[in-house]
Amino acid sequence: MGQLIEGDDGSPVEVVGAWAKTKHEYLCRYVDISRGVRSKWLDQGKAGATLIDPFCGPGRCRIRGTNEFIDGGVVAAWKKSADSKTPFSAVYIGDIEAERVEACEKRLRALNAPVVAITGNAVATIKTIVSLVNPHSLNFAYLDPYNLETLNFEMIRTLSDLRYVDILVHVSQMDLQRNLDKYSSGDSAVFDAFIPGWRDAIKAGNVKATRQAILRYWSELVGRLGVWPSPEPKLITGPGNQPLYWLLLAAKHELALAFWKVAANKQRQGNLF
Repeated sequence: MGQLIEGDDGSPVEVVGAWAKTKHEYLCRYVDISRGVRSKWLDQGKAGATLIDPFCGPGRCRIRGTNEFIDGGVVAAWKKSADSKTPFSAVYIGDIEAERVEACEKRLRALNAPVVAITGNAVATIKTIVSLVNPHSLNFAYLDPYNLETLNFEMIRTLSDLRYVDILVHVSQMDLQRNLDKYSSGDSAVFDAFIPGWRDAIKAGNVKATRQAILRYWSELVGRLGVWPSPEPKLITGPGNQPLYWLLLAAKHELALAFWKVAANKQRQGNLF
């Protein structure tokens, strides 16, 4: 988790890499492009459209090594929905640390967001949120964990119980690249949570082939839940074009996948596998 420092508005902010701006750009592009569909759930008497973020952080960030401040992902997404005249009817946020949740809730309330805040681990938070939302609502979940260890597959399984759901997921390529040997050792439980059943499904091979097999199998597991992963992931890179993580949309409706293809505006950069 990023370091918390005092922000430009007096509340805590998180120190992040400059690439966070790129990630939030694609998040907001999707929120904007999907506004037409979202509007159909927002009319009087309709079930509503929710925004879900179980890794909300404090809601504001400072770019590492600079004095530049930016909104956190959920705050940026809420602002974009409001700017497009199709604001989410409910915003559910959570984080493991109360200080982060409280700061994010404060910032969202200052923007008149209809926020529900929950402190706790993301798996439990998602289960609580799914129990609270209208079963007929349109739901957009943003899963932005710090590493693969916290991208517990149970979150996606729980979200898949929702009738209408789009899930934008941050899958850390850098974490997989750096810690493959550690995570695939016999006494590590990281992959057991991230990709259940991997021990029987993944055959040992060279490092590159094993990484590809893990990502492919994870994508297959998501698809089996009826939440189809987009074939148009967006690779976010750092200094020197270093691969950091993939942004990937999974959804129950093909229109959402079409929206993401436009939002990602993918150029020739390889693919998830």
